[in-house]
Amino acid sequence: MSKTRPEILPGTGDGINRAADLLRNGRLVAFPTETVYGLGGNALSDATVASIFEVKGRPSFNPLIIHFSDPASAAEHVEMSAMAHRLAEAFWPGPLTLVLPRAKSSAISLLASAGLDTLAIRIPANPIAQSLLRACNCPLAAPSANRSGSISPTTADHVARSLGADIAAILDDGPCTIGIESTVIGFMADDCVMLRPGGMVREDIEAITGRLLDPDSETTISSPGMLQRHYAPETPVFMNCVTPLQDSLVLAFGPVAGENFPTGSCNLSPTGNLNEAAANLFAMLRELDRAAPSAITVMPVPHHGLGVAINDRLVRAASNHDRYSRD
Repeated sequence: MSKTRPEILPGTGDGINRAADLLRNGRLVAFPTETVYGLGGNALSDATVASIFEVKGRPSFNPLIIHFSDPASAAEHVEMSAMAHRLAEAFWPGPLTLVLPRAKSSAISLLASAGLDTLAIRIPANPIAQSLLRACNCPLAAPSANRSGSISPTTADHVARSLGADIAAILDDGPCTIGIESTVIGFMADDCVMLRPGGMVREDIEAITGRLLDPDSETTISSPGMLQRHYAPETPVFMNCVTPLQDSLVLAFGPVAGENFPTGSCNLSPTGNLNEAAANLFAMLRELDRAAPSAITVMPVPHHGLGVAINDRLVRAASNHDRYSRD
């Protein structure tokens, strides 16, 4: 990690204009969204998109999400089905990404598609992200602003610690409100597929689409966030533990007063609120990882609503060390 920090810009008019100028000149700028901080670059420039992959150490077969300021701008680059239009009307701007056939006229860098004939697109709801997209007047390719495979960033400090001076600047808006990446939906004939659970819960999407399909074991990586090892701390992670493992710190959930957890343990939400737990997940994983225990013991998190996305991230974090336990 570089010891030099990038330029930290305030989420004000001057900061946004400075960030937009850097982006127009081919530089990389991290910016806030409601989900996590994104590593933004001009999606129309092959050189800029290539630099995103290089800085992150991201595999070239893992596609990028393209961020737009409004649905009309996004629709110029993809073929929007009737169902895609319905989802866009219901949930954009917001934490929903749609994977759609790329329009033949699209000028988005082919590198961003990772060789696929589709584009992953979304409209972020964060006001500063919206202002930045309008100011730079170009779509932004923006995966999470961290080294590939590591814990996603939910503050400007997380970005600076991970990427250092490898990027030009960070537009700072404090902690992300949702704190977990967008839900990604793909389309297969007349069906919709949940490619990645995230900040938009399945039940709300299914109210419009009907039952969502899940990708099977043969599904190729057609969406960001499908790598088996992802969102991973250096410390081994053990999931669904009822009692702490020896020499571990605990990532708890819910009202667990009276438990003799080691000093330095964290609770995603003492009241059992899944929205709060999602917002705290990555920051608390980073805090526990920096404490360098022998392991991180994760208590069970309910598998419904945002809990589905939380558990997805934890499974991928645990796969780093092939240590996934159920007791």
